[in-house]
Amino acid sequence: MRIITGRFKGAKLYTVDGLSTRPTTDFNREMIFSMYPDYEALRVLDLFAGTGSFGLEALSRGAQWVDFVEFATPAIAVLLQNIQKLKCTDQCHIYRKRVEQYLKTTREQYDVIFLDPPYNKNLVGKCLEAIFKFKLLKTDGIVIVEHSPKEQITESRQAQITDHKAGKITCFTVLEAEPS
Repeated sequence: MRIITGRFKGAKLYTVDGLSTRPTTDFNREMIFSMYPDYEALRVLDLFAGTGSFGLEALSRGAQWVDFVEFATPAIAVLLQNIQKLKCTDQCHIYRKRVEQYLKTTREQYDVIFLDPPYNKNLVGKCLEAIFKFKLLKTDGIVIVEHSPKEQITESRQAQITDHKAGKITCFTVLEAEPS
């Protein structure tokens, strides 16, 4: 796993041993970042951050700040290694919390939210509802969801979908903020 472009281009990221995390492949990250390449001066939230590949790619592309939310100790250890390797500790923060708890307690607002929960655990809909209920997305912001094709975006959020890429194993769905 490597950073695709920007100031950290080509940097190889550490990964978590075993099958406890499902890192997003370089190919899939390249697909998302080719659709939405500009992160200059944006505030980013990386939920279920794992090794931090989404958030770190955003920092490499000019994001101002990234908040990483992760609960698994092995993933946090690797995320810390990746942040230290890229020397970007002054542009990010790691929250060791369950995502659902973070969404209920934070009052930050973000330009981009990456949502990559474990597949087929019915977390996509719950997390999206919390993001919009607590108004964590800026009015011109987007949520990028990586999910299993078996776990669809709820009917109540269909009108907010601006883009969708479906694969056999992985789907990406992009949603815009709720109308004011």
